[in-house]
Amino acid sequence: MGDLSSVTVGVLGSYGGRNVGDEAILTAMLDRIRAGRPDAHIVVFSRNPDQSRSTYPGVEVVGWEGVCRERISEHLRRLNLLVLGGGGILYNTEARRYLRLVRTAQDLGVPVFTYAIGAGPLTDESDCAWVRATLADAAEVTVRDEESKLVLEEAGLTRPISVTADPALLLEPGDSGEELLRAEAVPRGGHLVGMSVREPGRAAEHLDEEGYHQLLGNVADFLVHRLDGHIVFVPMERDDIRHAHGVVSHMTHAERCQVLHGIYRPQQVLDIVKQLDLAIGMRLHFLIFAALAGIPLLPLPYAGKVFDFAQQIGAPALRGVVREAAGPLLAEVDRLWDERPARVAHTATRTAAMKSRAAETADRLLAYLDQAAPRPLAYQVEPAAAFRTG
Repeated sequence: MGDLSSVTVGVLGSYGGRNVGDEAILTAMLDRIRAGRPDAHIVVFSRNPDQSRSTYPGVEVVGWEGVCRERISEHLRRLNLLVLGGGGILYNTEARRYLRLVRTAQDLGVPVFTYAIGAGPLTDESDCAWVRATLADAAEVTVRDEESKLVLEEAGLTRPISVTADPALLLEPGDSGEELLRAEAVPRGGHLVGMSVREPGRAAEHLDEEGYHQLLGNVADFLVHRLDGHIVFVPMERDDIRHAHGVVSHMTHAERCQVLHGIYRPQQVLDIVKQLDLAIGMRLHFLIFAALAGIPLLPLPYAGKVFDFAQQIGAPALRGVVREAAGPLLAEVDRLWDERPARVAHTATRTAAMKSRAAETADRLLAYLDQAAPRPLAYQVEPAAAFRTG
């Protein structure tokens, strides 16, 4: 059979940067598009094309950073739709880079669908102007949380904005976690406590590096004593490794820690998190993985997106916790462990609702594609086929 592709979908986001959270978003998104439209040809616009080609075989990958408008237009004009997102890419100085490519697509007549995007901090007027000019003309605007909707509204966007949920909530786990931890020489016998840290930067402007390293070092020592625990630092970006060692440097019981150094796909990281007994973290997608794995978790909000996630799953919303004294945080960790059966059950209910909202984003996208580019007959299912069981 020849090439039956009837629709070409471009995907633009912070892909190819070795950020596990961003790649989890893309992995889940591609799975949904392929399941709903097997005829789709997918073009991923990547920051690191070689890495993305090795990670996503069967997908066309195009580099876009440092590429002139004329060259990128050759790829854009082939598209039936450009998907912008998901993930937090609309923030100061960065938003305009993505939205220039979006505007080029729109100038070529290509519709744009924003896919559970994250926004903020977004106060620079140039970036706000790009948001108003491009997203006003988008086919649909969906964001992953209420905070992002508020940020876009404050930037001056007046069109309807739908709040769904982070696409990574639809990531499916495997069963590789035990083997991966064994390869990293993580001991078994006590309780495994996962921790996630991150660097200060534009997304964490108020984070005091030395202060939070010392604070989390105190928390880690407490968990070693309280749970006979072994601390496993799970990097979601490569630079997280350096900050994990910064925390370890403040610990009395550094020998009871392990910083993972392997390069893992999102599903593998989810499998590792499934092996943990408790999760305490800053990175949003580490916390999402903990919720999917059904383990007790404590978010450490450094930004609105983590605070919003904590509220949605019913976890303590400790805004500003990275600047707190150790006492209140240790008390909350202690309470989380004592109440873990009830906390896990409550989180599971909230997580199921969030997964349904995440699926809504994919349903909206597929419905738009079906309207703009109907499926070929080879991929249409007879009405009765849905009811066959044998």
